[in-house]
Amino acid sequence: MIIYHGSVNILEKPQYEKGKDYNDYGKGFYCTESLELAKEWACTEKSNGYANKYELNLENLKVLDLRNKKYNVLHWITLLIKNRRFAITNEISKEGKEYLINNFSIDISEYDIIIGYRADDAYFTFAQNFLNNTISVQKLKEALLLGNLGEQIVLKSEQAFSRLKFLGYEIADQDIYYSLRKIRDDVARKKNYENRRGLKEDDIYLVDIIMKGIKQNDSRL
Repeated sequence: MIIYHGSVNILEKPQYEKGKDYNDYGKGFYCTESLELAKEWACTEKSNGYANKYELNLENLKVLDLRNKKYNVLHWITLLIKNRRFAITNEISKEGKEYLINNFSIDISEYDIIIGYRADDAYFTFAQNFLNNTISVQKLKEALLLGNLGEQIVLKSEQAFSRLKFLGYEIADQDIYYSLRKIRDDVARKKNYENRRGLKEDDIYLVDIIMKGIKQNDSRL
């Protein structure tokens, strides 16, 4: 697999156990299969960045792919809840967080690689709104399936890091890629606003999941 990591630095040898604990899937090395998206991640408002390129040998590595049909969007959001910092604004959020952790948790400790949705600022807002009971599961899922560019590959284990080979880098021009990043974010925020308008009869909100005791294999999800 060829993957890219956007950064303000050239990273020839990424270090295991570096990074923040409160990223989407905890501490790890976050990459993408999209060169263009890596360049967007790399740039700041004031500086160029680098799309570091790697070859990742997946042989004998344990991969958790959240795109697999046996998982649903609630598995993803439960991982976020356990790792990211959410504002708990009401009793539904509090009970919902506990319910999701009890019923949709995945033990990621045994995996070397995780593939799943990416929660940048705009996507994180979708997740926050779901936890606050203001958008439904259906609208959350629709938002996350806007395109594969919202997905990321995360190296979690020392063994995974040992399978990484640096292939070079490309410069990400801030004038081009920071603007593209902002456009992507603006589109996602507009979609988030639209998703909060209008109700459908079959929409399932967090309060419904709690009250109806919806579990992992429920057909309504």
